[in-house]
Amino acid sequence: MSATARKKAPMPTDIRARKGGTPLVSLTAYTTPMAQMMDAHCDFVLVGDSVGMVLHGLPSTLEVTMDMMIMHGRAVARGLSAAMMVIDMPFGSYEESPEQAFASAARLMRETGAGAVKLEGGRHMAPTIEFLVHRGIPVMAHIGLTPQSINTLGGYTVQGRGPQAEAIMADARAIAAAGAFAVVLEKVTQTLADRVTSEVDIPTIGIGASVGCDGQILVVDDMLGLFTAFKAKFVRRYAHLGEAGEAAIAAYADDVRMRRFPGPEHVFADEAPAKGSAR
Repeated sequence: MSATARKKAPMPTDIRARKGGTPLVSLTAYTTPMAQMMDAHCDFVLVGDSVGMVLHGLPSTLEVTMDMMIMHGRAVARGLSAAMMVIDMPFGSYEESPEQAFASAARLMRETGAGAVKLEGGRHMAPTIEFLVHRGIPVMAHIGLTPQSINTLGGYTVQGRGPQAEAIMADARAIAAAGAFAVVLEKVTQTLADRVTSEVDIPTIGIGASVGCDGQILVVDDMLGLFTAFKAKFVRRYAHLGEAGEAAIAAYADDVRMRRFPGPEHVFADEAPAKGSAR
């Protein structure tokens, strides 16, 4: 029996109940094959709006659309059976009003089968989170460095130093009180991440935060070495598949130019092979 056959996909309430327990494991995914690889190993898989930068070559996440998220969400859903799928709400799909957020979140969940949505923002988004939760939309929050707000944050800078720590702490309390079942803490100081983890009653998911968080998430293309435009300090590369892939492509190109590929084993004879023959 496979690992996925033994494991039932968790619900948001199951993720919420893991507070203080065995650390939660998560990665981003954008395609069916990648989702299949991580299904047995992750508690939840995030269809992140990072897809815009990772797969579409965009300079930030701001150009990602609902249609893009739905397309990639459907692809990821086909590869999952044991992990819960969470999907990002793209920039401009939820900030205007709670009603806009509900329409967008309902569409994302209905058209992808996601178990929850993730949105960025703290105190100012707490009323929206509460509005969604009361209408059956499980919400994972995201505070600290919020990539959709890089133009107001001044770039991808560390959050939570100095007086800023209290503001982020207030964000954490507000989104927990509003009903978020978990919160992503991105690129905040370790001290602040540990404090949030100890003082709020929902799981914290760190990305550039602290080993003390209730779970961790990375962009899978970062940790596999597929995305190489830059490497954040908080990324550990567990493989260098980008380098290996480029080397394989170079070897293929050389074989084609030198007429070493295709070989005799890759082509077909004029007559059908005898039964049992490899050709």
